[in-house]
Amino acid sequence: MSGSEKKLVDANLSVGFVAKRSGVKVSTLHFYETKGLIRSWRNNGNQRRYKPDVLRRIAVIKAAQAMGITLEDIKHTLSTLPEQRTPTKQDWAELSKRWQTQLDEKIHYMQRLRDRVNGCIGCGCLSMAKCPIYNKEDHLGEEHSGAVLLERD
Repeated sequence: MSGSEKKLVDANLSVGFVAKRSGVKVSTLHFYETKGLIRSWRNNGNQRRYKPDVLRRIAVIKAAQAMGITLEDIKHTLSTLPEQRTPTKQDWAELSKRWQTQLDEKIHYMQRLRDRVNGCIGCGCLSMAKCPIYNKEDHLGEEHSGAVLLERD
């Protein structure tokens, strides 16, 4: 058994080991804790310790972040698990379904941006000399500020 494998058998992982094994910084682990995404406890020496399943939980967090899911959404979704347990393979299938709709919406939005970006930035401004959608008297400003044209279907 390698040192790494032995560490995982122990239910007492150090913050340094978890950071190295999960590929995140120690400060990120602390941040995740303050956000309620992971949990640790303190040993007699007042050092943080983690259970081995925290590695899977961090992997879920990283995968969700890579998909563009916010930490708040990740926290909310993980909180639906009984007793804040670490997601199983079946749990992951259910969790990821919740995010698919969000991903589809983001993909659709990005496709609209891609298709419109070369002709107009969608801001509704009056300053573009060759604006394809001239915003006479700034009527778009009455609706909304910012890139209002990009928000429309």
